[in-house]
Amino acid sequence: MKSIKDFDVKNRRVLVRCDFNVPLDDEGNILNDFRIKESLPTIKYLSESGAKIILMSHLGDPDGKVTERYRLDGVHEKLIILLNQNVGLGEKPVGVLKADDCVGEEIKKLTENINPGEVLLLENLRFHKEDEENDEKFAKELAQLGDIYINDAFGVCHRKHASVSKITKFLPHGAGFLLEKEMSVLKEFLKHPQKPVISIIGGKKVETKAKLINKLSDISDFVLLGGLIKGEIHNKNIKLKHTQKIVEALEDPAEKDLFEDTIKLFEEKIQIAKTIFWNGPLGQTEDKNYQEGTKKIIQAIIKSGAFSIVGGGETVEFIQELGLGSKFNHLSTGGGAMLAFLSGEKLPGLEALR
Repeated sequence: MKSIKDFDVKNRRVLVRCDFNVPLDDEGNILNDFRIKESLPTIKYLSESGAKIILMSHLGDPDGKVTERYRLDGVHEKLIILLNQNVGLGEKPVGVLKADDCVGEEIKKLTENINPGEVLLLENLRFHKEDEENDEKFAKELAQLGDIYINDAFGVCHRKHASVSKITKFLPHGAGFLLEKEMSVLKEFLKHPQKPVISIIGGKKVETKAKLINKLSDISDFVLLGGLIKGEIHNKNIKLKHTQKIVEALEDPAEKDLFEDTIKLFEEKIQIAKTIFWNGPLGQTEDKNYQEGTKKIIQAIIKSGAFSIVGGGETVEFIQELGLGSKFNHLSTGGGAMLAFLSGEKLPGLEALR
């Protein structure tokens, strides 16, 4: 797999697939810009190297139709601020333009006319149903907007979409810095984790997580399970490997927060860890009345001093809301992609880059 650094990008149009699928409030305002910030190293490198940068992303699920709520105007405004917030004396600000669509002759002309170092943000890819349909014609249209394709969207690498997997048929391609970082951290975790390893799995959707739990139990000393997923495992009679390593929450699955006894049980395991992996909330954290248990687990992880990896949108967002993101070693931008990667599945976006 080629890296962004393997290309001479000066004066070339570099088409970058980003993951700007950020959470929004009821008015469409961005609640958390974590994913945008994680893309900055790739964008800044390209700008400083004199590339013409074309960014593309999806936002939400507009079902193939133009939807005002899911326009990338807010992302555009954030990019302008983030890319220029540390511009010093003598440094040239990064120009960030925005297109009204993501394909077409007018958009192609825009990509040809931007200056080296400038950024052009395309409109939401999912305003065209062809992206999710992995349509080859649509992928070819996107490819006409660049000379080189860089995938920096780990969070969508498990999707067989035109902008992720099909587009590599038409352009020289490689991985951006964020994609490389995600793969590096997760591979190291799978192959050479420092022991003892404690894995924590919350949330639900046991159908997608059972394979992960089994994979994690191969390398973990203990796998701690939240109440909801414990309930699903029992109700659906799912058989897990290494049951001696499984530590379940003690409360009834219907409870919305962890009880004190479960917190103590989990804390005992966490404090021995040298490596901790965590995916999925351990309570109904979207409600302020049911956040205490998850907060105590967060504090236990920080106190342990273990190398910590966290993934899953809700979990990462909650940590960020508490202002504790910097206390963790790696916050993954991927939810489903991270679960698929750790479960040993082949990700279409990664396979397309090989």
